[in-house]
Amino acid sequence: MVLARSEVARTLRRGPARATAVRLGLMAVPLAFFALFFAYPVAAIVGRGLKDGGQWQLGRFGAVLGDPDVLHVLWFTLWQAAASTALTLLVALPGAYVFARFDFPGKQLLRAAVAVPFVLPTVVVGAAFLALVGRGGLLDHLWGVRLDTSVWAILLAHVFFNYAVVVRTVGGLWAQLDPRQEEAARVLGAGRFAAWRKVTLPALGPAVAAAALMVFLFTFTSFGVVQILGGPTFSTLEVEVYRQTADFLDLPTAAVLTLIQFAAVLGLLALHAWTVRRRESALRLVDASRTARRPRGRGQWALLWGTLVVIAVLLVLPLAVLVERSFAGPDGYGLVFYRTLRSAASADSTFAVAPLDALWNSLAYGVAATAMALLIGGLAAAALTRSRSRSGPAGRTPMLTRLLRGFDGLLMLPLGVSAVTVGFGFLITLDKPPLDLRSSWWLVPLAQALVGVPFVSRTMLPVLRAVDGRLREAAAVLGASPWQVWREVDLPMVRRALLIAAGFAFAVSLGEFGATVFIARPDQPTLPVAVTRLLGRAGEFNYGQAMALSTILMVVCAGALLALERIRLQPRTGSAGGAPIDHSGEF
Repeated sequence: MVLARSEVARTLRRGPARATAVRLGLMAVPLAFFALFFAYPVAAIVGRGLKDGGQWQLGRFGAVLGDPDVLHVLWFTLWQAAASTALTLLVALPGAYVFARFDFPGKQLLRAAVAVPFVLPTVVVGAAFLALVGRGGLLDHLWGVRLDTSVWAILLAHVFFNYAVVVRTVGGLWAQLDPRQEEAARVLGAGRFAAWRKVTLPALGPAVAAAALMVFLFTFTSFGVVQILGGPTFSTLEVEVYRQTADFLDLPTAAVLTLIQFAAVLGLLALHAWTVRRRESALRLVDASRTARRPRGRGQWALLWGTLVVIAVLLVLPLAVLVERSFAGPDGYGLVFYRTLRSAASADSTFAVAPLDALWNSLAYGVAATAMALLIGGLAAAALTRSRSRSGPAGRTPMLTRLLRGFDGLLMLPLGVSAVTVGFGFLITLDKPPLDLRSSWWLVPLAQALVGVPFVSRTMLPVLRAVDGRLREAAAVLGASPWQVWREVDLPMVRRALLIAAGFAFAVSLGEFGATVFIARPDQPTLPVAVTRLLGRAGEFNYGQAMALSTILMVVCAGALLALERIRLQPRTGSAGGAPIDHSGEF
């Protein structure tokens, strides 16, 4: 007995050191993946743009920033991101309250439908608003109003795209705030608005800030929406990087703009991480199922119906118009545009295959990218949660803590760093042995996996952190290897989260456009690339085919998200098996 206890004691003493070694080992693969397929291509583009004869030419920053056209792009990028964020908060915060505090028939289905725009490819969003406000669109047909190259079209498309970010992030937290605190303030004499302003609003502040920063990040780096709706008049940093590389081959300007965007994204991600930590550490939450109730009084019913009208007009109408335009053929409604998608002869001359083949290409790319994102993101999430027990991160050194925070931030960079730069970097770096991948089928899934990894890690982290660390310690004491601990302890509890992560990774890989537009071969285009090529050519037939392909892409992405929502709402089988979306209030 004494020997057995001594052995257990020695095992526990070795625990922190062994856990640190395991964590560093888990980080090795994601770090190598990001170094090779993210940092290397981006650094190569920057190096080629800012070096001349092996010498850094930092004076190019002054030359580029002194260009009035570049300053106009910078100003518009900041202005439209700020305006889009403010407008999104104004429209979506009432919806966050409705979903958090009200209980009504069809709530879960509507909640899933609200999230559909977020996973739609940006080219589909652009095509939907083009069908609504552009040439020959609904507003043009009814009232002669065309906003296809108006900043209002861009702002509304950004609200459409980011509405769910605010509803999920703020509403998820709002539903878990104890309403008795506000009720106590009212009992003590505070009015309804004063109680909300002094009690609820400060508690929601970190969540609102986190949501605003994410919306600002997504709109600051907007590409597909601005590319389609902005025309030659409006350009964000991301669009300008694309134009400078694809149209003008001006690498110095593209490199400077990439570094500016990179610095801005780093600042936004640091602020977002701070707001999330502040929210997680400062609040006392309750079960969300106990706070929702049926609306009472005219005011609450008016708020509910107003939210439903906003969802119908802002989110449903553009997609409905997109579907309608895909069936509106030259001779009336029918399937003419869909039938011609099967023929290469009717396609754009830049296509080497029938446009419908882009669907099968996208599905194949998506499956491969999802597998890679699950592997990389799963290892990263496991590294960030390894040895985290109920008592806290025991055994961590300050240096290791800083390393983990830096690693966590690294996982988010592909969401904000120019995908255009990554795609173009793939072309100029992965073209020599042993990484001669420029003509390889795997080049597209590799780029798409970079975007999927943040969603996988963010989806799995809350659930992995909810697993009681003592279970892992007990398994290790009994002689289980790290792989056995993961298989026998973690995997059964996070299986559902893994399915949700796979669905998100698959959906975002289908819609990836910034990098894919550079590296997709003409004979193997993806759906977003095919839609953009068709929209770039004049003629009703090309426009109709673009609407048809966009509708197909929308249906595939929406189907994937609704399947995820069905998985999320299944009865729980364990304490840690809940959905991470509800646990954290974020995507």
